[in-house]
Amino acid sequence: MSAPSAQKPGPADQAKPPRTRRPRGEVVRAGGVVVLAGLFIAFALLNLNQVRVDWIVGSGHAPLIIVIVICLLVGIVLTYFAERLSRRRRG
Repeated sequence: MSAPSAQKPGPADQAKPPRTRRPRGEVVRAGGVVVLAGLFIAFALLNLNQVRVDWIVGSGHAPLIIVIVICLLVGIVLTYFAERLSRRRRG
């Protein structure tokens, strides 16, 4: 009879690190992102109608969601610059 040969440990033999649970805040944040994404998609699908838009340099037709997103972006930019100006005046 021959002596048993030494076997190399395979992937199944290696110890896996214990699974840790995600922090509750991270789970809530991920759930919030999923909910907001769902609301945004529903909002976009409900606002696909073409509307007449009077722009500063002319007028035309555009999907309502485009008009809403442009207004949102303009609001974000104006808020950013207003906050920056306020910080300069304070300090």
